Amino acid sequence: MCHIFVNFACSIKRFQMDIIRFFKNWTLAIAIALGAAVYFIFAYTPILYGIGATISPTLNTILPITLFLVLFVTFCKVDYRKLKPVKWHFWSIVVQLLFVILLLLPVLVFHFSTPFSILFQGLIACAIGPGASAAAVVTQKLGGKLEEMTTFTFISNFVAAFTIPLCFPLIGQGVHIVFMDTFSKILYDVCVVLLMPILFAYVVKHYFHRFHRWIIGIKDLSYYLWALSLVIVSGTTVKNIVHAETTPLFLELMGFASLLLCIILFAVGRTVGRHFNSTIEFGQAQGQKNTVFAIWVAYSYLNPIASIGPGCYVLWQNIINSVEIWAYRKKDLALADNSTD
Repeated sequence: MCHIFVNFACSIKRFQMDIIRFFKNWTLAIAIALGAAVYFIFAYTPILYGIGATISPTLNTILPITLFLVLFVTFCKVDYRKLKPVKWHFWSIVVQLLFVILLLLPVLVFHFSTPFSILFQGLIACAIGPGASAAAVVTQKLGGKLEEMTTFTFISNFVAAFTIPLCFPLIGQGVHIVFMDTFSKILYDVCVVLLMPILFAYVVKHYFHRFHRWIIGIKDLSYYLWALSLVIVSGTTVKNIVHAETTPLFLELMGFASLLLCIILFAVGRTVGRHFNSTIEFGQAQGQKNTVFAIWVAYSYLNPIASIGPGCYVLWQNIINSVEIWAYRKKDLALADNSTD
C-alpha cells in the first residue's frame, strides 16, 4: 500500500514538472494567446465593458513597473565586479546608432505622410531599444560569453536611456511638440525604467544583504515577471491592431518590415562580430532587443500604432533565437557523434 502511495506521489511530481516545463518552453506563445484572449473577452463581452475601461489605464501603469522589477531582479543576480567593457561593446553601440540614424534620416528629410511615418517610428523603436535581459542566457546556450553579454546589456541600458529622449521628440506625434519639454519627460520616464533598477539592485546587493538573499532566493522570479509583462504587451498590441485606423495591407507591411529589420540586425551583428572574435555575442547584441520595453516606449511616446512594429519583432527575434539554439545543438550532437566514432 505504501509502495502504491509513493508511486502515485512520484507520478504527481513528474506531472507537475512536465506542466512547468511545458509553460517554460511555450511561454511566448502562451503569453500572446492569454493577452489576446483577455483583451477579446473584455472588449466583446458587454457586461465587462466598464471593467475593461477601468483596468486599461491600470495596466498601462503596471507595465513600466514590471519592466523595472524584471531588470531589478536580473541585476540583483549580477556580479558587478565582472562587468568589464571589451572592444566589441563599443563597436556594437556604434553599429546600433548607425542603424538608428539610417532609419531616422528619411523621416526628417522627406517628412513622410502619416502611414510611412508610423512605419519608420515602429522600426526606430525596434532598433534603438536596449539589449534584452535574456540575451545573456541565449548567448550562453549558443556557446558565447555570458559575462560579456551581461556587460553589454548593462551598457546598452545607459545608451538607450539617453538616445531615446533625443530621437523620439523629433519623430513624435503632433507639430506643436516642444523638444526640451518632451526630451525631459521621456528622459525621466526612461531613466526610471532602465537605470533606477540597476542602481537599486547595486544598493540592495551591497547594503541590504537579507533582502537581497530573499530576492535571489525566489526561483525564476524575473522569468515570471517577464511573462506577466508579455501578457500585458500582447493584449496592448492586439488592441492597437484591432483599433488601428489603417488598412490590413499596412499592418502586413509593418510586420514584414520588422521581420526584415530583425534579420538584417542579426546578420550584420554576426558579420561584424567575426572581426572581434565575438560572432555570437555581437549578433545577439544587435538582434535580440528588450521588445517589451520597445513596445512600451513606442505606445507611450509615438503613434500607438507604431508599437505594432516591436510587437511583431518579439515574434521574429524569438523564432531566430529558437533556430539558432536548434542549429547549435544539432552541430554539438554531430560533433559528439564524430568524436565517438
